[in-house]
Amino acid sequence: MTPRIASLLAGVILAWAPLASRAQAPDTVKVGAYVISVHDINFHDKEYTIRFWLWFLYNNPEFDFTTQLDIPNAKTIEPPESIIDTVDGKTWVMLKMKCTMKENWSVQDFPFDQQHLKVQIENSILDNTVLIFDPDVKGSKFDDEEAIDGWRIRNFKVGVRDNYYSTGFGDPRPGKDHQTFSQFTIDLDIERSAWGLFMKIFLGMYIAFLIALISFTPHPSEMEPRFGLPVGGLFAAVGNKYIIDSLLPESSEFTLVDTLHALTFIGIFGTLLVSAIALKQYDMGRKELAEATNRQGFRLVVAIYAFLNMVFIAMAVF
Repeated sequence: MTPRIASLLAGVILAWAPLASRAQAPDTVKVGAYVISVHDINFHDKEYTIRFWLWFLYNNPEFDFTTQLDIPNAKTIEPPESIIDTVDGKTWVMLKMKCTMKENWSVQDFPFDQQHLKVQIENSILDNTVLIFDPDVKGSKFDDEEAIDGWRIRNFKVGVRDNYYSTGFGDPRPGKDHQTFSQFTIDLDIERSAWGLFMKIFLGMYIAFLIALISFTPHPSEMEPRFGLPVGGLFAAVGNKYIIDSLLPESSEFTLVDTLHALTFIGIFGTLLVSAIALKQYDMGRKELAEATNRQGFRLVVAIYAFLNMVFIAMAVF
């Protein structure tokens, strides 16, 4: 082969080398997870803590998931415990993770709420032209007994999706004005048997309403107890609502908590309205009508309050 032909062949090889590199298929990484526990659920601060094992199985020795791991929707990630081994010539990495996750809780039906939790896991450096995840669906599980206290886990699953970023993160090379990363996801729905919690948080509100109802017992002419008891009950109901609101995140939606307290406020107002009408009738000398108004007003307030409570609670439960 003459030097000229050799030079031409070398030039062709150099010209095609970048194209061959770009056309090379990305490496596949098998990834799975085992959820140990979900705890410290904090509605007010919109967060929870999750502990889980995460494992990777791959061929490329340049990958280092102990330093290249990112969880985009985590508030904080504690340094993981790592175990690195080799299985059938492949690198096997296990990481014990503990993360504080951010979560936009859905509290419209609290405490009969159901929540969807998602953990998003990416390689912080390598996009999907270099690395793609393959979920270990069969091996990914959660701890049936210890995973979460007071809740039940439903629809646990793992999967993979592409996560698109409309920025190149400062990479000046042509075609790098955006990037797409392979993302491994852990999804689980959680729900709870909430009747015990319901009674704990709403007991004060219902007691306040019952205190207001006692105002129907005195004679319509006894103004002090008939107006003092509902006002006392109203302050107790307002205090109960402030306590519950301190547990929940701020929301523009009208939640079940807001609805039941609004019904209680209106119900207490109803007791005051009936007492005012009965007192007016008594002062006008219509004593029998005043006593009849008192009886019918009591039945009407209790019936409407109980019926609307059952309707809104049933809507939240079902």
